[in-house]
Amino acid sequence: MDGAEELELHGDEEIIEVIELNEQEPGPDDLADDLGDVDFEDPGNADDEGWETEDEMEAEAEQDDSEFTFSRHNGSVFCVSLDPATNSMAVTGGEDDKAFVWRLSDGEVLLECTGHKDSVTCAVFSHDSSLVASGDMSGMIKVWKVETKEEIWSFEVGDLEWLEWHPCAPVLLAGTDDGNVWMWKIPSGDCKTFQSSACQATSGKVLPDGKRAVVGYEDGTVRVWDLKQGNAIHVIKGQDGHKGALTCLACNKDGSLVLTGSVDGCAKLINTATGKVVGSFSADGGKAKGSKDDEETNSVESVGFCNTLPLIAVAYLEGTLAIYDLSTQVLRHKCQHEAGIVHLQWEESSSVVSTCCLDGALRLWDARSGNMVSEYHGHTAEILDFTINREASVAVTASGDGQAKLFCLQRPDR
Repeated sequence: MDGAEELELHGDEEIIEVIELNEQEPGPDDLADDLGDVDFEDPGNADDEGWETEDEMEAEAEQDDSEFTFSRHNGSVFCVSLDPATNSMAVTGGEDDKAFVWRLSDGEVLLECTGHKDSVTCAVFSHDSSLVASGDMSGMIKVWKVETKEEIWSFEVGDLEWLEWHPCAPVLLAGTDDGNVWMWKIPSGDCKTFQSSACQATSGKVLPDGKRAVVGYEDGTVRVWDLKQGNAIHVIKGQDGHKGALTCLACNKDGSLVLTGSVDGCAKLINTATGKVVGSFSADGGKAKGSKDDEETNSVESVGFCNTLPLIAVAYLEGTLAIYDLSTQVLRHKCQHEAGIVHLQWEESSSVVSTCCLDGALRLWDARSGNMVSEYHGHTAEILDFTINREASVAVTASGDGQAKLFCLQRPDR
């Protein structure tokens, strides 16, 4: 996609004046330094369908399979991330307007991120784990240095939808309710914005090359942005695109494909080099034959690519986990849950995919057979987020019961 001949400009896009990131191809180390000199998710109410009664949840929660419970939050815990360098620290954000960085081995709090004005819905470590960013629903974003426990940068945007670090530089991106995507060099705060039509930038992901980002919007549009030039390389909308708000997206390991999910009940497979939709999947278990505007009954809540086999997973709010063959786009398995699925994650180096659910359980599924491998209980409310370490030996969950839990994932093949 180098060169002007590969650039697709769209007349309906409003692109603001930006500063060049770098005259050369940016490398991991120089990308942040060359951003230039510039002056300067509401969790909502989950669908009630599929919820268990409080009594049923409490009965199940008498069985607590967790190794450790982190109970420092006062209110629901909305998000959890592990530090990518060592996988030894977790950061959780909650309804109490705080984020905590804590050690997995014993739960000791290493850093308390305070000063937020609303629920902390985003909390993520930088690529080298030296920094952690916390963002609240109102748009207050803070960056902290983990080693010294000091706040080194803060900024306020519109209502925050998502927050993500660049994969190899101290560069932070955020999507907001007004449709803007912000990019800052940390800690200098040098800034660029990527503007689009005035609707929420609901989800975003920096591609592995570090030069492009994919952003999904409330109107169903997907844009592939050039982070250096500041323009939209591709805009995916219309007949092939989504008919409803984007809820989630994921990319494969080399960034050549992106999988998007929407409230329209469809998942789309997009070639990032061409901007073409090369696959479409619907909740009926097969390829989508086309979606009507009023078919917003079964939202796609989470999507992901398997690293070891040509498989993708699509999780639906009504409780179906669908495993599709990537090459043929044929449905391989339907893994049924008793309640809505909130999030899925593939293991790094196996064909096991995990799901967290509105019924408060974490489940592991073998995508080759479609069978459930194991099930973990312990929460007394819905699990709102979870993450698994690289070795797939530990899962950390965040729940509406105000707790984060650490589960040891034991399997016969380990």
